[in-house]
Parts: sequence; C-alpha cells; structure tokens
Amino acid sequence: MKEEKKAAKKKAAKKSVKTLESILDLNANNIWELDEFAIAETWEKEREEEDFSISEQKLLNTIRLAFEVVHYNPENERDVNKYENGGWAKLTHCQESKGCVAIRRKAIERITDLSYENIKHIGAPMLLELISRNFGGGWDSISLSIRDIIETGFEISTTQLPASRIHAPGGTLEKKVAQGFDVLEIPKGTWVEAIFAKKKDPTPKIHYDISEREYDEDGNPVSLPEDYEMRDDDDGMENDDTYYSSLTPEANVKDLEEEGLSIEDVSEDDE
Repeated sequence: MKEEKKAAKKKAAKKSVKTLESILDLNANNIWELDEFAIAETWEKEREEEDFSISEQKLLNTIRLAFEVVHYNPENERDVNKYENGGWAKLTHCQESKGCVAIRRKAIERITDLSYENIKHIGAPMLLELISRNFGGGWDSISLSIRDIIETGFEISTTQLPASRIHAPGGTLEKKVAQGFDVLEIPKGTWVEAIFAKKKDPTPKIHYDISEREYDEDGNPVSLPEDYEMRDDDDGMENDDTYYSSLTPEANVKDLEEEGLSIEDVSEDDE
C-alpha cells in the first residue's frame, strides 16, 4: 500500500514539475500548486548544477507557507526511518554538512487548520466539507476568528427553514445554487440550516498616488503656480508674523465673553 502511495505521489510530481522551471521561481502564489516531490526533484537537480545557497533560507520560508519543514540528520537511523519512508520529500542542504530537510504538505483536515494563507487556495466544496466535520453545529458554532478567515476568501450566507420547505421550487436554496453558491445542509430537528459558500474573486490591490497639493477651507484643491515647490516645513501658512498680525481682537470676542471680559477691558490693559 505504501509503495502504491509513493508511486502515485511521484507521478503527480512529474506532472507538477512541468510548471516549475527553476527552484528559484518558487513564490507565495505557485507554492500552492506543487507537491513536495515536484519541489524536491527540482531542488536536487539545481543544487547539483549550481549553487543557490544565498537563496536557500528564502526558499525554505516560502515552502513553509504550504508545507511542514523539518531539519533532520540523514545519518541518524531513527530520523531516516521517520522522514525517508515515502511520506516526506527530501531536500539536501546546499551545504551537505548541515544535513537534510524533509517537507510534507500541511494537512487541512479540520476547520481549525484554515489560515489566511490557505483559505485562498481551497474550493467551496472542501470548505463546506470541513464545516460539516465541525460536530454538526452549523455556522454559529464556528469561532469568530475562523469565520473571519473564511470570509476573507468566500461569500457566506445562511438560512434556516423547515425541512419540508428547504427544497421548495423557487426558494432560497434554488436561487443561491443558480447564483453559483455551493450549499451544505445541516439537519436541526424538523428544521434545516443551509450554509451557502462561493469563492470570492481576487481583488486588485489599490495604489494611491499622493500628490503635493493645497486645499481651501472647503476641501477644494487649490491650483499652485508651476514654479511652486513644496518645502518640508511648508504647511500652507507663512512662517512669519504676517499670519499672526492678521488676527484681530474681534476673532476672540466669543472667548472673552465666556470669561466675563470685553474687548474694551483688554484694550485698557494693553494701554
């Protein structure tokens, strides 16, 4: 059985390796599309042909996104039996004196295995299968932290209806399925909770270009002379006495009145 499993993984590796021309092409996006044996095959081939030791740690950090990464001693019989049994792929360090690395894809078997990284790389059927394994408690039984992870990658909605009405023609379930949602039905006595999930389309990152402009008191942009240059200390006000001399006593009338004084009182004190 183990031999068949190992052969199946090697076959998958040969299929996946075609999408990876160089180990240096590994990144946070394509790492999810490869299996451990495809990565190991490319790694060992390039390690023998050229030295990529400078990039080794960076590559291992990328691999850690989707795989378990374990450093072990290839001369230790116990380690060899544990990590060279067909369930792990073997990577040899660029400096062989540092030993070897065993990698294996991180399993997503429970809803608690979901993360902000892997949620983007699973489909709605798998998500709903994970939810169904959560003791049948429904959407509200999932912790807020896990729900937040799920909702970063999927549109989620729920409804509860009597079992006799859940499949009514033209009902919520039929409409949601027509909109591309997958559905999980969880029986709750004579009622059924339906959880609908649809993968979100990737959203492009928004880049803001901050221009150096001035705005008036209403928030409208003020056109500046072509030869105007914004200085680090230029906040739109003159840095001399002109600004302060433009203030008149009348500007502080309200504050004076609140203190029980008048402009005349202030004028007399100044004299």
